[in-house]
Amino acid sequence: MKALISIIAVILFMLPVEAECAEKKVIRIGTDNTDLILQVGDKGRLYQSYLGPRLRHDEDLTRFDWYRHAASDGSVSRRGWEVYSASGNEEFFEPALAVTHADGNPTTYLYYVDSESKAVEGGTMTVINLKDDKYPVNVTLNYVAYPKENVIKTWSEISHSESKPVTLSAYASTMLYKSAGSYFLTEFSSDWAKEAQMSSQQLQFGKKVIDTKLGSRAAMHTHPFFEIGIDGPVKEHSGEVIMGTLGWTGNFRFIFEVDNVGNLRVIPGINPYASTYELKAGEIFTTPEFIFTVSYDGAAQGSRNLHDWARNYSLKDGMGSRLTLLNNWENTGFNFNQDVLAQLMKEAKDLGVDMFLLDDGWFGNKYPRKDDRAGLGDWEVTHDKLPGGIAALVDSARNAGVKFGIWIEPEMVNPKSELFEKHRDWVIMQPNRDTYYYRNQLVLDMSNPKVQDHVYGVVDDILTENPEVAYFKWDCNSPITNIYSPYCKDKQGQLYIDHVKGVYNVLKRIKAKYPDVPMMLCSGGGARCDYEALKYFTEFWCSDNTDPVERIYIQWGFSQFFPSKAMAAHVTSWNRNTSMKFRTDVASMCKLGFDIGLKEMTPDELAYCRQAVANWKALQPAVMDGDLYRLVSPYESNHAAVDYVSKDKNLAVLYAFDINPRFQEKLLPVKLQGLDPDKRYKVEEINLMPGRRSTLARNGEVLSGDYLMKVGLDAFTSSRNTSRVVKLTAME
Repeated sequence: MKALISIIAVILFMLPVEAECAEKKVIRIGTDNTDLILQVGDKGRLYQSYLGPRLRHDEDLTRFDWYRHAASDGSVSRRGWEVYSASGNEEFFEPALAVTHADGNPTTYLYYVDSESKAVEGGTMTVINLKDDKYPVNVTLNYVAYPKENVIKTWSEISHSESKPVTLSAYASTMLYKSAGSYFLTEFSSDWAKEAQMSSQQLQFGKKVIDTKLGSRAAMHTHPFFEIGIDGPVKEHSGEVIMGTLGWTGNFRFIFEVDNVGNLRVIPGINPYASTYELKAGEIFTTPEFIFTVSYDGAAQGSRNLHDWARNYSLKDGMGSRLTLLNNWENTGFNFNQDVLAQLMKEAKDLGVDMFLLDDGWFGNKYPRKDDRAGLGDWEVTHDKLPGGIAALVDSARNAGVKFGIWIEPEMVNPKSELFEKHRDWVIMQPNRDTYYYRNQLVLDMSNPKVQDHVYGVVDDILTENPEVAYFKWDCNSPITNIYSPYCKDKQGQLYIDHVKGVYNVLKRIKAKYPDVPMMLCSGGGARCDYEALKYFTEFWCSDNTDPVERIYIQWGFSQFFPSKAMAAHVTSWNRNTSMKFRTDVASMCKLGFDIGLKEMTPDELAYCRQAVANWKALQPAVMDGDLYRLVSPYESNHAAVDYVSKDKNLAVLYAFDINPRFQEKLLPVKLQGLDPDKRYKVEEINLMPGRRSTLARNGEVLSGDYLMKVGLDAFTSSRNTSRVVKLTAME
């Protein structure tokens, strides 16, 4: 009997597709370099038939069989790569969607209804409607393809009109499939002061899961982005690589599943851990945006794709300039007063930066913020420390000739605060268990609209009373602990999701009223680093670890997905065993700032930093808005090098670092990339200490872009923790 069933299955599988099948709709989601082809199957289900290099001829779009990737198990039914597979159907692997209907039935089958495409800023948006044939459940798949940048973003919308709420226990943003000989995952692990650490492994049969369950400060242990090398490990300058990132500032999950015949499916989305979501009739559950690019020239080109896309369409003020700054934290900590800050503002002007940033410790009266044990939640100026309030600080900054910015952590509360005394019901904490405190603080319940109003009011009150405040550093130092929401009551499965939505509600209100105020996204370092949050922030703080050697690795990792103008880097005293030049050169690869007392510097160091600030500002067309080329990896050598090239290729800058050269190590030239081979560039080493002359061979010469890219410059040395910055200017 089993043999007969197998024979029947094979015969059915080999039968020609019905005539109507040839007329089934093919949906092309394409960029200038990549095609994602979807196809309606013969029973009305939607399948992915192709993801890869763009097809040159339109007639080739119809040559795919939607079922050609089906598993080889002799199944009577044809099975392909369903675009948004739901639980309970004939698919044997991880689904994108799991719905328990009002009658308790856990199965869902989604069928194609219709689709349309329309022009949007920078590209084309395709909207595809699916529905269940037995239950009034609808899923809308959204895709926006950016042709020039070779980036696609996609998200899903789930709704229903059943008689009672349905329960969602899985709700991915999308599903992607790939068929190849092998797949290699590069992931980005993290911890405090150890962000964006890159490691790779081959994906084998089964599932590899990357997820986080921290709620807030969600990316503390792993970051919401990945790279997949196709038919080999991810390479910098060659090979096919899929690079994806999720726009979600909360719990996320990536599933990478290799099936029984060696196909890969990638499922990105919100982590459904402790988040069974009750969806009411008429309500729309919108998943986060998943943003991805497919590069055929290694991770380097994929990064440039994402950097261009981010500056043009996602990062707040992505095409604008950035402010250099002097922060007071590592100089003063909590110990400052109005006069000390006024003097530091003069130092900021003397340094040549644009702004002075006041960090933690300026607020609280009943429980003044003298350390991290008190005051969070009480956002009024400490009177005996700052008797003139923020207004006096703004005046002092204006008189010094710099702008004024301020630190806040409005989503958090110390138990030792007036806010906690008045509104314990605003705090995420257990009603009947001992309380666990992370960094002596708790998380406010952002699912509560009253809490959202309070958090919005922190920013609104400051700017209403002090409209000249020019910048906010928005911190978030604690994950969610003691997980219980007084507001959600019997709907605790909503907390992790509605909390993040509440954060977005606040940020949308702030951006609507104060669209031009830049803000830094910070979370105990780099634990918030996603493109949904960056719609509201001009930059993020990569790490509290400002040791320049460690920063080379951290910035290398983050640069895979984020442009340099989104990455804040400060010169500090973290590692006094490295030179001021080395520390400043490393920070200059990103959005430059300082967190150091000028009195710690020698006159030569101060003169050097002033010149480095001026150089950085002049190099913004390359560093902030140009193309990044990672040339020598710190993971693969004892050195590191990158170059930035302006879009018109008239300006470039090379950063070269000697981290820990071996004794009598052979030093290879650094071959630049991205230059115009036919242009001639003046080679000039900059960021030199006063009285020092360049020892760079070819310094001062005019060389062709072709020579610089094929022969290169002898930029490395055999000295530990040294650096070179080389400016290349195209000559007329």
